Amino acid sequence: MHYAEREALLLAPYAMHAKDSDGRCTAEPDHPYRSPYQRDRDRITHSAAYRRLSHKTQVFTGDLAMWGTGGDYHRTRLTHTLEVASVARTVARTLRLNEDLVEALALAHDVGHPPFGHAGEELLNERLATCGGFNHNRQALRIFERLERRYADREGLNLTAEVLQGQRERGTKPARTAEQLAPQRDQQGDTPLLEAQVVDAADSIAYDAHDADDALEIGLLTLDDLEQSWLWREAVARVRVEFAALPEQDLRRAAIRELIDRQVGDLVTQSQKRIEGSGIDSVRAVRATPTLIQHTEELAEGKLELESLLFRRVYRHPEVLAHRVEARAALTAAFDRCAEEVERLPPPLPQIAREESPERAVADHISSLTDRAVLESWRRATAG
Repeated sequence: MHYAEREALLLAPYAMHAKDSDGRCTAEPDHPYRSPYQRDRDRITHSAAYRRLSHKTQVFTGDLAMWGTGGDYHRTRLTHTLEVASVARTVARTLRLNEDLVEALALAHDVGHPPFGHAGEELLNERLATCGGFNHNRQALRIFERLERRYADREGLNLTAEVLQGQRERGTKPARTAEQLAPQRDQQGDTPLLEAQVVDAADSIAYDAHDADDALEIGLLTLDDLEQSWLWREAVARVRVEFAALPEQDLRRAAIRELIDRQVGDLVTQSQKRIEGSGIDSVRAVRATPTLIQHTEELAEGKLELESLLFRRVYRHPEVLAHRVEARAALTAAFDRCAEEVERLPPPLPQIAREESPERAVADHISSLTDRAVLESWRRATAG
């Protein structure tokens, strides 16, 4: 069965059907058994930038020695990305949206992150203050459109217009801090596709759950600390209904599961009501309608309460901030060293230095590195 026939049977009229795609910058013939969005997903998965996410910070640096733990439980950018894709696919299937597009958008959403997460983004943004700044969402577009070299006859990955537009709409937002940024109209006044809205919501759900989970594992939070959040208290209460007594580790993992399930269930139910109430029947109508993929007001307030707690107790924890100081020193040294040898950077960076600016070329290079590569280079340089 051709993908267009399959989508016609399974997808809602307001979903983004691949046959209606605006295509690619460089036209390509149809694939015999993969839809355009499946091909986008595969191109992103096979990219170098995507693979490097396995060694990039989510919240806690991947340098385990810095945390005094021999375990490797906490998330990286890659495992976060996979969790976002998992949640987003579930929501998309339930709402009869295009799962292939959702998965491509989810796998793409953090590809532009530099080493050490937001600490790295802040430093690069400062260094590029006079030439446009640095934003990880916009950096992903640079990767997809120019920096990745997977084909002999062109730059970039030649992704579909819908995946690029979804990432471009994310790029209009400031960097996420404590609160998850809700889907919003872009600078042209259009609302993002429902598939893009789902990925934004899934990103928020994944953050809330796994940042709490990782902080508990490392010891930055206790179960008692999380009792300040009614969402957490509710998740624990639901676990207790099924299991009267559990060891702390089992309780924690069961509560994390319930926390995710509660948010996903609320999002699906409320979004379905909003979709049905809006009367939308096409992608054009979605673009002209305010955001539809949303939580209930009660749960949205609960999420903000939990995220505020995580911001105070985890993201601003003295140990986390201390590790960011070391990360910043390592990144500063790497940036300065590369700035002195721009012409020795791998292609196409010397050309970018001439066409745009040396700082932009250096940022393109630094943002492609992993935490480990930056730290090892810095420690070798300072050892003597």
